[in-house]
Amino acid sequence: MSPRTLAVSDRLQDYLLEIGLREHPELRRLRQRTDAMPDGGMRSSAEQAQLLAFLIELIGARSVLEIGCFTGYGTLAMALALPADGRVVTLDVNAHWADIGREYWRAAGVEERIELRLGTALESLDGLLAEGAAGSFDLAYIDADKKGYDAYYERALALVRSGGVVALDNVLWRGEVANPDNHDHQTLALRELNAKIHADPRVTPVLLPIGDGLTLTRRR
Repeated sequence: MSPRTLAVSDRLQDYLLEIGLREHPELRRLRQRTDAMPDGGMRSSAEQAQLLAFLIELIGARSVLEIGCFTGYGTLAMALALPADGRVVTLDVNAHWADIGREYWRAAGVEERIELRLGTALESLDGLLAEGAAGSFDLAYIDADKKGYDAYYERALALVRSGGVVALDNVLWRGEVANPDNHDHQTLALRELNAKIHADPRVTPVLLPIGDGLTLTRRR
C-alpha cells in the first residue's frame, strides 16, 4: 500500500509498455506510425487505450462514442474490445488523420465496427441528439479541443445511458491545472471542468494520473 501515486521514470515506463501492455499487432503498428508524425504527441497513451478497452469489456459495452479521432489509435483499441456487432462512432474534423488509421482498422478486421463522422464536434454531437441517440451509448471518450470540453461533457452525458461511462483525456494538462499562475484559456477550461465534475451529482467520478490525466465518470 502507498498513500501517494508512484512517479513513473523512463525505465518504469518502458517496463509498463513491455509487461503491462497487451497490444494487437495492428494497434502497435499504428502507435508506432503515429509517434513518428510531427503531431504524434496528440495520441492517447497506450495505457489509457488499454484501460478503455478493459472498461468496454467490463461493462459489456456495445456502442461507443469517441470525440476526437486523430489517427484512430484509441478508436482501434476500443473497436477491438467490442463484440462483432458493436460499433464506435468517432468524430473529427480532419479526414486525412483518420485515413491513416483506416488502413490499420481494416488490417485488424474491425473497420466495419467504426463509423467516422466528419465536422465540428458540437455539430456532430448535436446531430446525434437530433437523430434520437440520447441514452444510446455505453461509453463516451472525450479527447478533442480542450476549450470545448465542457460542452462535449454535457452532450456526452446526454448521449450515454444511465450506468454508462464518460471518460475525459488530458485533465491534468501536464500538471498545469495545479499551477495557480497559469491562466491560459485551455488550462482554465480544464481546471473549471475538473471542479465541475468533482461536484456534479449526476455522476460518480474518479481522476486517474494515467497519461496526461484521465477522468472516468459513471452516469447515475
